Amino acid sequence: MLSIEKSSTTGPSPDKVRVVLCWHMHQPSYVNPASGDYELPWTYLHGIKDYTDMAAHLEANPQARAVVNFSPILIEQIEDYAEQIKGFLASGERLRDPLLNALAQPVISADPEHRRSILEQCRRINRPRLVDPYPQYRQLMEFADLLDQQPTMLRYLDESFHEDLVTWYHLAWLGETVRGSEPLAKRLIEKGHGYSVHERRELLALIGEQLSGLLPRYRKLAEQGRVELSMTPYGHPILPLLQDLQSALEAWPDAPMPEQVTAYPGGEERARWHLEHGREVFERAFGQAPHGCWPSEGALSEPTVRLLSECGFKWAASGSGVLENSLNGNGVEEQQRNGHWHRAYIFQGEASGAGENSVEPTRCFFRDDGLSDAIGFVYSDWHGDDAVANLVVKLEEIAVASKDPGNTVISIIMDGENAWEHYPANGYYFLSGLYEKLSEHPRLHLTTFAEAIEQVEPIALDRLVAGSWVYGTLSTWIGEVDKNRAWELLVAAKQAYDSQIDKLEGPARDRAERQLAICESSDWFWWFGDYNPPDVVRDFDHLFRIQLAALYQCLGLEPPQELDHRFTHIGTGSPQMGGVMRQGRLES
Repeated sequence: MLSIEKSSTTGPSPDKVRVVLCWHMHQPSYVNPASGDYELPWTYLHGIKDYTDMAAHLEANPQARAVVNFSPILIEQIEDYAEQIKGFLASGERLRDPLLNALAQPVISADPEHRRSILEQCRRINRPRLVDPYPQYRQLMEFADLLDQQPTMLRYLDESFHEDLVTWYHLAWLGETVRGSEPLAKRLIEKGHGYSVHERRELLALIGEQLSGLLPRYRKLAEQGRVELSMTPYGHPILPLLQDLQSALEAWPDAPMPEQVTAYPGGEERARWHLEHGREVFERAFGQAPHGCWPSEGALSEPTVRLLSECGFKWAASGSGVLENSLNGNGVEEQQRNGHWHRAYIFQGEASGAGENSVEPTRCFFRDDGLSDAIGFVYSDWHGDDAVANLVVKLEEIAVASKDPGNTVISIIMDGENAWEHYPANGYYFLSGLYEKLSEHPRLHLTTFAEAIEQVEPIALDRLVAGSWVYGTLSTWIGEVDKNRAWELLVAAKQAYDSQIDKLEGPARDRAERQLAICESSDWFWWFGDYNPPDVVRDFDHLFRIQLAALYQCLGLEPPQELDHRFTHIGTGSPQMGGVMRQGRLES
């Protein structure tokens, strides 16, 4: 049974429908704990391209509003990269990322394995959007393809090929707003080849400037009231599974579950730790407490919502599949007819609390899968103006059909980093046009969740079925043979942690707590499964095992021998967008 909770705060004119654009930024920890080196460069590459461009679009349109969500583990990595580059340029301190180091060194190492790894990484790029627009870069990549087929040829090449390739790779990964405004980027692109060590270090300095200025830019936007910043639990864990592994059965009763474990030990305490420690990192970086939380992958359950309320989060969000399952499986059309779609909700179990220990219930919003997935998977092949016009028409149709426009909140929530490389100019024309159209629209009000919760009347929800934004279930992280095996390995490591942690004090204890948090990340489980690309499955199998091994070492224990060997099946899939994004609903 549903009921309406009253709110007295006024907002925009009652005939306007609220629209919230929520962009989620996150990367897992790619640091090898044994060496301190980064195994993969995706954090800083997305930093100089996507996170930079997303800030620039908001800066360029003072009337625009958005919610930008950061995972704390990403915040720490951005800060670390900025410090690395600053230290290298000031005093020659070692760069702990092989790709950055290759850009900065006078001569790229002649070691064949090192050159092969640089070649492999530089071939991981969207060719049509980031390579083909530049003829000289395209020629380099065509030659790189030949070398991949005949790797012994690498020994006959001098340094200039690798120096040019790694320079072009970083130029291509610069944000569109950076390439269009920075004279250095324009000069190096026009030169095209023969890059000197001085020019490459100039480019490194530019990369450092973008990374060191990134978080302050978002902080300034937030202080100006133009952006709401929100957070994810520290290490990006799936909170419902930490709290109750069996919660996966709520939306998927027949899910094959891990055979050797039935629960994650001490999961409630760990979930709370991720929220509390994540808040500490967030407040240090941005100078303010977050109002809201995009729980990792929008994964919610009744215990998770209670915990979010206890931790003081005023809002959270998830996928529409979770709402459908919670409304007795009613589909979107029935929800729309009954006026239950595009609304704020309060889980009734939270709203009924009373007494001095009661907490303010967390408002829940649910992602419009159709609109969000259109941005992620459809519009990248459209002309920017046409894509904006199509999305605005869809929003207008929702506004016209709304029975209660003053309480309607259309939530577009999606990955803020991986979609744009599939768009021309890194999504520049689409994003700039979208902010412009929505900022001036007479029927649509671009806003944030923090503003909306003060102005709209939420609907009370009797139950909340555990699930995520992906298909409304937790199937992306459990219920498949490799994912289940990963849970068994993680639970074994957590049991070792519980047996040893009280023997540690001070920094040693802190290191072990943080290392456990890294092991609890949802990202490892996302990539396990043979439907994923083979190279990515290989990378994340390796990363997960070295993180677990490091946890044992932090505890003063010998890592189990099983962590020396790959446990996942070789991926054979080629999912859309390389698997870094998924659609909210299973394709029929």
